[in-house]
Amino acid sequence: MLLIECPYCGPRPELEFSHGGQAHIARPQNPAEVSVQEWTDFLYMRSNLKGVHAERWRHTHGCARFFNALRDTTTDMFLATYKVGEQAPPGAAAAMPAANRTSKGQP
Repeated sequence: MLLIECPYCGPRPELEFSHGGQAHIARPQNPAEVSVQEWTDFLYMRSNLKGVHAERWRHTHGCARFFNALRDTTTDMFLATYKVGEQAPPGAAAAMPAANRTSKGQP
């Protein structure tokens, strides 16, 4: 069984967690003013390249908090986990291919 490091509770079995999609997605400032296409892109379009991704996770059967993780989709290995609002640890972020980073340059 895979162990995932919750930044609040420590390592726990993967069954306690749920995936929340890509991390660091900026919501439009004024959703009512964006076009239908821009809103659709915000809701549904995500990068899905092979390699390291910044993802959002929730410790559903533990502290119930959300956190971010860098995970390599080719190996299913977690490189780092960090609290929402924090940036990924510098060493882990450097391992992330530029194509998988958000437009702000943050993982």
